[in-house]
Amino acid sequence: MTDFKSWVHRPAEWIKAEGPSSDVVVSSRLRLARNLEGFRFNQKLKASDRREIIGLIETAVKKTQLLKKSSFLRSSELSELEREFLLERHMISREHAEEKNENAVAISSAEDVSVMILEEDHLRLQVFQSGLKLTEAWQKINALDDELEKNLTYAFSLSLGYLTACPTNVGTGLRASCMVHLPGLVLTKQVHKVLQALAKLNLAARGLYGEGTQAAGNLFQFSNQMTLGQREEEIIDNLERVIRQVVEHEKEARRLFAQKRQTKVEDQIWRAVGTLKSARVMASGEATQLLSLVELGVGTGLVKSSLTLEDLHGLFLMIQPAHLQMASGAGLSPQERDEARANLIRDKLSGIQL
Repeated sequence: MTDFKSWVHRPAEWIKAEGPSSDVVVSSRLRLARNLEGFRFNQKLKASDRREIIGLIETAVKKTQLLKKSSFLRSSELSELEREFLLERHMISREHAEEKNENAVAISSAEDVSVMILEEDHLRLQVFQSGLKLTEAWQKINALDDELEKNLTYAFSLSLGYLTACPTNVGTGLRASCMVHLPGLVLTKQVHKVLQALAKLNLAARGLYGEGTQAAGNLFQFSNQMTLGQREEEIIDNLERVIRQVVEHEKEARRLFAQKRQTKVEDQIWRAVGTLKSARVMASGEATQLLSLVELGVGTGLVKSSLTLEDLHGLFLMIQPAHLQMASGAGLSPQERDEARANLIRDKLSGIQL
């Protein structure tokens, strides 16, 4: 049985604040959609087919080097809280967590690789890297895909490529994305121009937990929308080129804050610090937004602190509802979670002097 409580304080790959431009690009993620030949898409599967697919993929996963020491978790063995915990760590999607039929996930020991089984497609391979490291992520996920294909037969068309449940994934089945922290562009009201430019480039902008979610804490996910008609390397190169431009715009906004010491921005940052250091009750959404400002203050030197980016990213994860409950070892009411969140934040920010 998996001891999820031991995972709580274990740093997930995407929060390590390592790699190029990690002060703006929190993480890079690549995802491949695959289906097995000889089976219908998930929406038409019988329960017996689902069990067979899970068994076939589990066998294939155990034969790969990248997932040799992985945890293989079936949904029937997981509580609702455990599924929410995995969602907060980005190991599974909201759709996978809420699926009523049997599904499963394989997660590497470093939490840099996960394989969602029976989400929208039979397989959703995911690789995470801290910072702007799309090329490194591609090398890893491509190797995993090749290893799995030695023991699985994918549904593939010579004219269309890999066949997927959603037409927008047909072709390479690749979705490349970066999670970026853009408080500078948000505060200077430039972020809407960036989002409009991305839409013209056929790139999607989503919130922290993907499609249908909002950009909490000034965190956005940017990804390609189409996978047909482009090679994998082209998709990655196009996204990386755009992300580098976004990073430069964000860094320029932050440089202006630091140089001009704009009173209005500085006031917002220090109000955030003051609120977080004194609050006895703190809702998740408010805490996420205020911590974003603290990270901006630390990153621009407006706030002097020994806290690192990894510390702040880790705190952001620790204050999420399922993580708070896992850490406590008991179910917490919403009021108790808000109190525990405030206590945790005050403790972690104790070194910042007002």
